[in-house]
Amino acid sequence: MLLFIVPLLQQNKEILTFYGWWQFAVCLFAFVSLLSIWWHIGQKQNDFGQVWLALSVLCWSFSGLAEVYFAKIQPARPFLLEGWRSLLSLFNSLFILLALPWFRFLPKTIEPIIKSKHWKIIVGLPFLFSFLPTVNKMISGRTITIISELDVYYAFLTLIFLGIVLWESFAKRRLKLLAWLSMACITITLIAQCYKLMEAPVNQNLFSAIFKTCLIMIFFALALSWVKELSENILPPVQYFKLNLKRQKNKGKQHFFVVIKGISGKEEQKIKLTPNAYKLLYKFAENKKLSEDSWLEIKPKNFSKSQRVYDIQDYNEVKRLLLALLDGIFGKGNWTKEHHMLPLKNLLFEMSEKRERKIRLAVPADNISL
Repeated sequence: MLLFIVPLLQQNKEILTFYGWWQFAVCLFAFVSLLSIWWHIGQKQNDFGQVWLALSVLCWSFSGLAEVYFAKIQPARPFLLEGWRSLLSLFNSLFILLALPWFRFLPKTIEPIIKSKHWKIIVGLPFLFSFLPTVNKMISGRTITIISELDVYYAFLTLIFLGIVLWESFAKRRLKLLAWLSMACITITLIAQCYKLMEAPVNQNLFSAIFKTCLIMIFFALALSWVKELSENILPPVQYFKLNLKRQKNKGKQHFFVVIKGISGKEEQKIKLTPNAYKLLYKFAENKKLSEDSWLEIKPKNFSKSQRVYDIQDYNEVKRLLLALLDGIFGKGNWTKEHHMLPLKNLLFEMSEKRERKIRLAVPADNISL
């Protein structure tokens, strides 16, 4: 019997060593790659979400080193290996949760929570309550059954938030296949955590290798979708922006459109407008064609009694026009205020320097067709 057990233990040790070196090398390479993407792109935009995701992958790399160390040098103290696995898993989950506020597209239901100034406390307190018992478990070698797998419970919290945010990020960028793949990846990871919690007789290392590889690939897909969005949504200098206003009659009903050219990564965009939005844009365009130096004046707020006729009755008219253009260019709900609305507003419209409630179209007259 002993002759059978010794080779089996030796084989198990070799498997753990191989798995450890594999995890260390692959995750370290993924960490450096994700950080490189951030260095070239995210750093310029002051976006640190990619850094937190890279650090979460680095935790897996350190976990691989722990596997090698305890398989070769300290095989007689398995509770220490379990402790380091749990600690690094906790840090991995924490870094992923800290990355979520930097995601550009968040579901409206949980956005106030994730963007809240209390988010660090929301994710930090459960981390602390899980961290201290895990350290105690490593030192004493004993633990209470209820808190023996606190890193798993914390991972459940992380996976729920991460799954929702990944779906929204890919869906808003019109990458539905990647959205479904991210859900498949989250499902595999949840199953692996459930097996760990139940201490089921399955190969945990195999499950770990599968879900870690899948998550790393999803993180790279997310980074590339971000790069894709940046390359497609770059607004051109105003001199290359072209507007063509059209009316079309169909079955006796008038339809109003504006054709926009010049947006990087996109062909000409034909956007249907409401009669009021078209009327206002036509007024802007006509005014620009008549004279480069003429302005439209917006009626002051709470200024009801006046014999004077203003060009624009309410600034909300301009805002509604801008929203219609944003929905037409980027898709309804697929844009954000900071990265799409404000740049487009600054590109299309020019406000008077003296703040006289005067506004005009910034697009050159030669680039406008009526």
